[in-house]
Amino acid sequence: MSTYKEFIDKAKPEFEKAFKFFEGEMAKIRTSRASPALVEDIEVNAFNQKFPLKQLGAISSPQTNQLVIQPWDASYIEPIEKAITQSGLGMSCIVDKNLIRLNLPLLTEEYRNALSKTLGEKAEQCKQTIRHAREDCWNKIQAAQKAKELSEDDKFRGKDELQKVVDSYQEKIKNLVEKKKTELI
Repeated sequence: MSTYKEFIDKAKPEFEKAFKFFEGEMAKIRTSRASPALVEDIEVNAFNQKFPLKQLGAISSPQTNQLVIQPWDASYIEPIEKAITQSGLGMSCIVDKNLIRLNLPLLTEEYRNALSKTLGEKAEQCKQTIRHAREDCWNKIQAAQKAKELSEDDKFRGKDELQKVVDSYQEKIKNLVEKKKTELI
């Protein structure tokens, strides 16, 4: 005999996975503060292979509008500089001995509006993924009730409990978007 809680517990990792992915995407969106997450996943072509930038050097943010990349090896400087220039992030690279300094331009109102729209789109994608996982879990609960593994009351308790879990993730998404929007100012 199954319980609705077992179905919900099996669905929770899917909700968490969707939210963690969303958090990662939010970190990549540029705000008024420079963050290593903006560039750490840029693909750099070195030694005829592609590497994420974070594997080729240390990335730090000494100032709010500047990133500093310190490659592990001086031979990485030119490929890193080329990859950043081609990334379309609009950052200017300055090679300073064994460092690469990236200066972020000031955010324009137009760019802020575009970022705000992107935030909304990414939030909606995450919500959709969570809705699909909820729908899948709900279908499993209904199937278990039809197979007489769950009572009718447990089916509806499961529906209510599932909705509470989904609502908590929706709230987390909303809070993260609001926090990110305040960083855009």
